Amino acid sequence: MIQVLFVCLGNICRSPMAEAVFRHQVKQAGYEAMIAIDSAGTGDWHIGHPPHQGTRDILELYHIEHKGLKARQVRPTDFVHYTYIIAMDESNVRNLASFEPAPIDGEKRASIHKLLDFAPSRTNKDVPDPYYTGNFQEVYEMVEESCERLLAYIIEKGNL
Repeated sequence: MIQVLFVCLGNICRSPMAEAVFRHQVKQAGYEAMIAIDSAGTGDWHIGHPPHQGTRDILELYHIEHKGLKARQVRPTDFVHYTYIIAMDESNVRNLASFEPAPIDGEKRASIHKLLDFAPSRTNKDVPDPYYTGNFQEVYEMVEESCERLLAYIIEKGNL
């Protein structure tokens, strides 16, 4: 099974949006039994909280399920458990290093990417944080495009 973890700072705006959008796309494509999806934050401020109201509003606008999503923090075991860790920006890629345990010989490790690496048309490779900008629609468009291409990448790799 392929396991994908989306990561942002607080796990209430961007990464839960990506989790819900990707889960929706995976289900529509018929791969829900083969791809597990979660999200987490590098910060611990919002652990146990649902997604930000702006994230919930945009997901509801597009009829994407988000019920039951709760913020959690990245864990060292995530680097072994997940196939892909998808960060929302360069800052979170750097923050992930503080959680990553030392490698053990022969241990499978997650492949770390930025979400917008999967959107070649985008020149800026950091998803802006709508917690500060309020632009949930812009973030949704970035997330939707990138998640579609991430799914295509996973299918192309033939890991399903």
